[in-house]
Amino acid sequence: MDAADRGVVEALRGDRGGSAGPRRKPPLPLGASLEDFVAWFATVLVELGRGPVSVAGHSMGALIAGGIAAEAPDHVARVALLNGVYMRDDAARNAVKARAAEIVTGAFDREAPLRRWFGEGHEHEEAYALSRRLLALVDQQGYATAYGAFAGGDATYADRWPHVTCPSLFLTGDGDLNSTPAMAEAMAAAARNGRAVIIEGHRHMVNLTAPEAVNAALTEWMTWTREEARHDA
Repeated sequence: MDAADRGVVEALRGDRGGSAGPRRKPPLPLGASLEDFVAWFATVLVELGRGPVSVAGHSMGALIAGGIAAEAPDHVARVALLNGVYMRDDAARNAVKARAAEIVTGAFDREAPLRRWFGEGHEHEEAYALSRRLLALVDQQGYATAYGAFAGGDATYADRWPHVTCPSLFLTGDGDLNSTPAMAEAMAAAARNGRAVIIEGHRHMVNLTAPEAVNAALTEWMTWTREEARHDA
C-alpha cells in the first residue's frame, strides 16, 4: 500500500487527527441515492489531494467503488468490487426493495441478513458472531439510508463499465445468492480491464470467512497492469 492509499484508509477510519484532510461530514439523509454516496466519496478524494488511489468496497461499498471509478476516473488507480451486485432480475429487485422498506420502519429482523450472508448452521462461527455484534450496533436510520441506495443502485452505473479503463477486480463467493458469480463475471466481461475471482465454498461474507484467499486476491490486484487485468488474463 503506497502513501496515497494509506491516506485514504486513515481518512475514512478517522485516524488523521488534526492533520490536513477531509472534514467530517454530516450523514446523508433518508432517501439518498447511490449517486449521493458516490458524490460524498468523491469529495473525500478531492480533499485528500493524494492523487489516484486504489479503491475496494464490499457489498454496498462495492457499488460506491464502481460508481467512483465511473464518475472520477482521474482519482482511481484501480478498483475492486467484493460481493457486488449487478443488474438484479425482477424477483431479486423486488425482494431487496421490500427489505429496504421494512428497514425504514425500524421493525426488521437483524438475524435475517446473517442467514442470507452465511447460510444456516453457522451461528457459532467467529465470523458470524462478529457480524451479529456489528449489525446490532448499526444506527437504524443510517442503515435504512444506505440500504435504500443499495436496493436501487444495482443498475445505476451498470452501463459505465465499458468506459472504466483502470484494472478492475470482481470477487465473490460461489455460494453468494445475491451477489452472484454470474454478476461478477458479467461485470468483468463488460469492463475494459476486468477480471472475476470466485472463491469456492463461501458466501456473501467471504472477506471474513476466507480472509487468506481474499487478501491474496487483493494483493495480486494491487500489482496488476491493465493488460494483466483484462478478462482473466
